[in-house]
Amino acid sequence: MIRVAIANQKGGVGKTTTAINLATALAAVGWKVLLVDLDPQGNASTGLGVSQAQRRLSIYDVLIGNSSVADSVVATRVPRLDLLPSTVDLSGAEIELVPLDDRAHRLERALEQADARWDICLIDCPPSLGLLTVNGLVAARQLLVPLQCEFFALEGLSQLLSTVERIRQAFNPQLAILGVVLTMFDRRNNLSQAVADDVRACLGAAVFDTVIPRNVRLSEAPSHGLPALIYDLRCAGSEAYLKLARELMARLPQRAEAA
Repeated sequence: MIRVAIANQKGGVGKTTTAINLATALAAVGWKVLLVDLDPQGNASTGLGVSQAQRRLSIYDVLIGNSSVADSVVATRVPRLDLLPSTVDLSGAEIELVPLDDRAHRLERALEQADARWDICLIDCPPSLGLLTVNGLVAARQLLVPLQCEFFALEGLSQLLSTVERIRQAFNPQLAILGVVLTMFDRRNNLSQAVADDVRACLGAAVFDTVIPRNVRLSEAPSHGLPALIYDLRCAGSEAYLKLARELMARLPQRAEAA
Protein backbone atom coordinates (compact mmCIF):
# COMPACT_ATOMS: atom_id res chain seq x y z
CA MET A 1 0.00 0.00 0.00
CA ILE A 2 1.37 3.39 -1.04
CA ARG A 3 1.32 5.83 1.90
CA VAL A 4 1.21 9.60 1.28
CA ALA A 5 1.07 12.24 4.01
CA ILE A 6 -0.59 15.54 3.14
CA ALA A 7 0.87 18.12 5.50
CA ASN A 8 1.53 21.77 6.12
CA GLN A 9 1.81 23.22 9.63
CA LYS A 10 -0.03 26.34 8.45
CA GLY A 11 -3.82 26.12 8.58
CA GLY A 12 -6.20 27.26 5.87
CA VAL A 13 -4.06 26.19 2.92
CA GLY A 14 -6.54 23.74 1.37
CA LYS A 15 -4.94 20.66 2.88
CA THR A 16 -8.13 18.78 3.72
CA THR A 17 -9.82 19.88 0.49
CA THR A 18 -6.83 18.45 -1.36
CA ALA A 19 -6.95 15.20 0.61
CA ILE A 20 -10.68 14.67 0.01
CA ASN A 21 -10.66 15.45 -3.69
CA LEU A 22 -7.48 13.56 -4.54
CA ALA A 23 -8.86 10.54 -2.67
CA THR A 24 -12.10 10.83 -4.65
CA ALA A 25 -10.29 11.20 -7.98
CA LEU A 26 -8.08 8.17 -7.33
CA ALA A 27 -11.10 6.10 -6.31
CA ALA A 28 -12.94 7.21 -9.45
CA VAL A 29 -10.23 5.73 -11.70
CA GLY A 30 -10.31 2.41 -9.87
CA TRP A 31 -7.82 2.76 -7.02
CA LYS A 32 -8.87 1.40 -3.63
CA VAL A 33 -8.24 4.33 -1.32
CA LEU A 34 -7.95 4.73 2.45
CA LEU A 35 -8.11 8.29 3.76
CA VAL A 36 -6.83 8.74 7.32
CA ASP A 37 -8.25 11.80 9.10
CA LEU A 38 -5.43 12.60 11.52
CA ASP A 39 -6.76 16.07 12.39
CA PRO A 40 -8.69 16.44 15.69
CA GLN A 41 -11.00 18.92 13.93
CA GLY A 42 -12.28 16.00 11.82
CA ASN A 43 -12.85 18.12 8.73
CA ALA A 44 -12.06 15.32 6.29
CA SER A 45 -14.61 13.10 8.03
CA THR A 46 -17.28 15.82 7.93
CA GLY A 47 -16.40 16.75 4.36
CA LEU A 48 -17.06 13.17 3.26
CA GLY A 49 -20.45 13.14 4.97
CA VAL A 50 -19.48 10.74 7.78
CA SER A 51 -21.62 11.61 10.80
CA GLN A 52 -20.53 11.50 14.42
CA ALA A 53 -22.78 8.47 14.92
CA GLN A 54 -20.80 6.58 12.27
CA ARG A 55 -17.52 7.28 14.09
CA ARG A 56 -17.98 4.57 16.71
CA LEU A 57 -14.30 3.79 16.37
CA SER A 58 -11.75 6.28 15.08
CA ILE A 59 -8.08 6.98 14.47
CA TYR A 60 -7.84 7.76 18.20
CA ASP A 61 -8.70 4.15 19.06
CA VAL A 62 -6.11 2.94 16.57
CA LEU A 63 -3.33 5.15 17.95
CA ILE A 64 -3.88 4.16 21.58
CA GLY A 65 -4.15 0.48 20.64
CA ASN A 66 -7.83 -0.16 21.33
CA SER A 67 -8.72 -1.03 17.75
CA SER A 68 -7.22 -1.99 14.41
CA VAL A 69 -7.39 -0.01 11.19
CA ALA A 70 -9.57 -2.67 9.55
CA ASP A 71 -12.10 -2.55 12.40
CA SER A 72 -12.23 1.25 12.53
CA VAL A 73 -12.70 2.23 8.88
CA VAL A 74 -15.98 3.56 7.55
CA ALA A 75 -17.16 3.20 3.96
CA THR A 76 -17.97 6.56 2.37
CA ARG A 77 -20.50 7.46 -0.30
CA VAL A 78 -17.66 7.35 -2.82
CA PRO A 79 -17.15 3.82 -4.18
CA ARG A 80 -13.71 2.37 -3.32
CA LEU A 81 -12.99 5.18 -0.82
CA ASP A 82 -12.80 4.23 2.86
CA LEU A 83 -12.22 6.61 5.75
CA LEU A 84 -10.44 6.18 9.06
CA PRO A 85 -12.37 8.94 10.83
CA SER A 86 -11.38 11.45 13.48
CA THR A 87 -13.23 12.47 16.64
CA VAL A 88 -12.66 15.11 19.30
CA ASP A 89 -10.97 12.40 21.41
CA LEU A 90 -7.95 12.81 19.16
CA SER A 91 -7.25 16.16 20.82
CA GLY A 92 -6.01 14.29 23.88
CA ALA A 93 -3.88 11.83 21.94
CA GLU A 94 -0.87 14.17 21.83
CA ILE A 95 -0.65 13.98 25.63
CA GLU A 96 -1.56 10.29 25.94
CA LEU A 97 1.09 9.24 23.44
CA VAL A 98 3.97 11.10 25.13
CA PRO A 99 4.88 8.42 27.73
CA LEU A 100 4.82 5.59 25.16
CA ASP A 101 8.18 4.33 23.88
CA ASP A 102 6.92 3.90 20.32
CA ARG A 103 4.88 7.12 20.25
CA ALA A 104 6.17 8.23 16.83
CA HIS A 105 5.49 4.84 15.19
CA ARG A 106 1.93 4.10 16.32
CA LEU A 107 0.27 4.93 12.99
CA GLU A 108 3.01 3.28 10.94
CA ARG A 109 2.64 -0.02 12.79
CA ALA A 110 -1.15 0.10 12.60
CA LEU A 111 -1.06 0.64 8.83
CA GLU A 112 1.50 -2.12 8.35
CA GLN A 113 -0.92 -4.52 10.04
CA ALA A 114 -3.87 -3.35 7.93
CA ASP A 115 -5.18 -5.76 5.36
CA ALA A 116 -4.12 -5.40 1.74
CA ARG A 117 -7.45 -4.24 0.33
CA TRP A 118 -6.23 -0.67 -0.33
CA ASP A 119 -3.87 0.49 -3.04
CA ILE A 120 -3.08 3.82 -1.43
CA CYS A 121 -3.42 5.55 1.93
CA LEU A 122 -3.67 9.36 2.10
CA ILE A 123 -2.99 10.81 5.56
CA ASP A 124 -4.57 14.20 6.25
CA CYS A 125 -2.29 15.66 8.94
CA PRO A 126 -3.29 18.43 11.38
CA PRO A 127 -2.07 22.02 10.83
CA SER A 128 0.79 21.74 13.32
CA LEU A 129 4.12 19.97 13.71
CA GLY A 130 3.12 18.06 16.83
CA LEU A 131 3.13 14.35 17.63
CA LEU A 132 0.15 13.56 15.40
CA THR A 133 1.86 15.05 12.35
CA VAL A 134 5.07 13.25 13.29
CA ASN A 135 3.11 9.98 13.27
CA GLY A 136 1.79 10.83 9.82
CA LEU A 137 5.25 11.62 8.46
CA VAL A 138 6.79 8.50 10.00
CA ALA A 139 4.02 6.31 8.55
CA ALA A 140 4.25 7.81 5.05
CA ARG A 141 6.74 7.16 2.29
CA GLN A 142 5.84 10.30 0.33
CA LEU A 143 4.86 13.81 1.38
CA LEU A 144 2.49 16.09 -0.52
CA VAL A 145 2.58 19.74 0.57
CA PRO A 146 -0.34 22.07 -0.26
CA LEU A 147 0.99 25.64 -0.33
CA GLN A 148 -1.26 28.68 -0.38
CA CYS A 149 -0.26 31.44 -2.79
CA GLU A 150 0.31 34.12 -0.16
CA PHE A 151 3.13 36.16 1.33
CA PHE A 152 4.15 33.89 4.23
CA ALA A 153 4.03 30.67 2.20
CA LEU A 154 7.76 30.16 1.72
CA GLU A 155 8.56 30.94 5.35
CA GLY A 156 6.22 28.18 6.53
CA LEU A 157 7.50 25.80 3.87
CA SER A 158 11.10 26.12 5.05
CA GLN A 159 10.02 25.19 8.57
CA LEU A 160 8.14 22.14 7.30
CA LEU A 161 11.07 20.97 5.16
CA SER A 162 13.36 21.32 8.17
CA THR A 163 11.01 19.09 10.17
CA VAL A 164 10.91 16.57 7.32
CA GLU A 165 14.71 16.36 7.35
CA ARG A 166 14.69 15.70 11.10
CA ILE A 167 12.05 12.98 10.62
CA ARG A 168 14.24 11.38 7.94
CA GLN A 169 17.29 11.35 10.19
CA ALA A 170 15.53 10.14 13.33
CA PHE A 171 12.67 7.89 12.20
CA ASN A 172 11.97 7.49 8.50
CA PRO A 173 14.85 7.70 5.99
CA GLN A 174 12.44 6.58 3.23
CA LEU A 175 10.32 9.74 3.44
CA ALA A 176 10.50 11.66 0.15
CA ILE A 177 8.87 14.86 -1.11
CA LEU A 178 6.28 13.79 -3.66
CA GLY A 179 5.54 17.37 -4.58
CA VAL A 180 4.23 20.80 -3.66
CA VAL A 181 0.82 21.88 -4.93
CA LEU A 182 -0.04 25.57 -5.15
CA THR A 183 -3.53 26.25 -3.78
CA MET A 184 -5.96 29.18 -3.52
CA PHE A 185 -4.45 30.83 -6.58
CA ASP A 186 -6.22 34.06 -7.52
CA ARG A 187 -5.32 35.13 -11.03
CA ARG A 188 -6.66 38.62 -10.32
CA ASN A 189 -4.06 39.07 -7.58
CA ASN A 190 -0.51 39.89 -8.67
CA LEU A 191 0.80 38.54 -5.35
CA SER A 192 -0.50 35.04 -6.14
CA GLN A 193 1.49 34.96 -9.35
CA ALA A 194 4.58 36.38 -7.62
CA VAL A 195 4.43 33.72 -4.90
CA ALA A 196 3.91 30.97 -7.48
CA ASP A 197 6.93 32.19 -9.43
CA ASP A 198 9.06 32.32 -6.26
CA VAL A 199 8.08 28.80 -5.22
CA ARG A 200 8.85 27.39 -8.68
CA ALA A 201 12.19 29.22 -8.75
CA CYS A 202 13.04 27.75 -5.34
CA LEU A 203 11.77 24.18 -5.75
CA GLY A 204 11.71 23.62 -9.51
CA ALA A 205 10.27 20.31 -10.64
CA ALA A 206 9.04 19.48 -7.13
CA VAL A 207 6.12 21.86 -7.75
CA PHE A 208 3.17 20.34 -9.61
CA ASP A 209 2.22 22.01 -12.88
CA THR A 210 -1.43 22.06 -11.82
CA VAL A 211 -2.49 25.04 -9.70
CA ILE A 212 -5.66 24.93 -7.58
CA PRO A 213 -7.66 28.16 -7.95
CA ARG A 214 -9.75 29.97 -5.40
CA ASN A 215 -13.20 28.58 -6.09
CA VAL A 216 -16.53 29.05 -4.33
CA ARG A 217 -17.70 25.51 -5.13
CA LEU A 218 -14.67 24.04 -3.38
CA SER A 219 -15.68 25.96 -0.25
CA GLU A 220 -19.35 24.97 -0.51
CA ALA A 221 -18.89 21.24 -1.04
CA PRO A 222 -17.90 20.25 2.56
CA SER A 223 -21.09 21.77 3.97
CA HIS A 224 -22.99 19.23 1.86
CA GLY A 225 -20.78 16.36 3.02
CA LEU A 226 -19.50 15.82 -0.50
CA PRO A 227 -16.18 16.09 -2.31
CA ALA A 228 -16.20 18.94 -4.82
CA LEU A 229 -15.74 16.35 -7.58
CA ILE A 230 -19.21 15.04 -6.78
CA TYR A 231 -20.80 18.32 -5.70
CA ASP A 232 -19.88 20.07 -8.97
CA LEU A 233 -17.66 18.12 -11.34
CA ARG A 234 -17.47 20.93 -13.88
CA CYS A 235 -16.37 23.77 -11.59
CA ALA A 236 -12.84 25.13 -11.98
CA GLY A 237 -11.75 23.64 -8.65
CA SER A 238 -12.89 20.12 -9.54
CA GLU A 239 -11.25 20.28 -12.96
CA ALA A 240 -7.99 21.37 -11.31
CA TYR A 241 -8.07 18.47 -8.85
CA LEU A 242 -8.68 16.00 -11.69
CA LYS A 243 -5.57 17.36 -13.44
CA LEU A 244 -3.62 17.18 -10.19
CA ALA A 245 -4.69 13.56 -9.69
CA ARG A 246 -3.31 12.65 -13.12
CA GLU A 247 0.00 14.32 -12.26
CA LEU A 248 0.05 12.59 -8.89
CA MET A 249 -0.47 9.14 -10.41
CA ALA A 250 2.42 9.76 -12.80
CA ARG A 251 4.72 10.37 -9.82
CA LEU A 252 3.50 7.46 -7.69
CA PRO A 253 4.75 3.86 -7.79
CA GLN A 254 2.51 1.44 -9.65
CA ARG A 255 -0.04 -0.27 -7.43
CA ALA A 256 1.36 -3.74 -8.10
CA GLU A 257 4.84 -2.59 -7.13
CA ALA A 258 3.54 -1.00 -3.94
CA ALA A 259 1.54 -4.01 -2.76
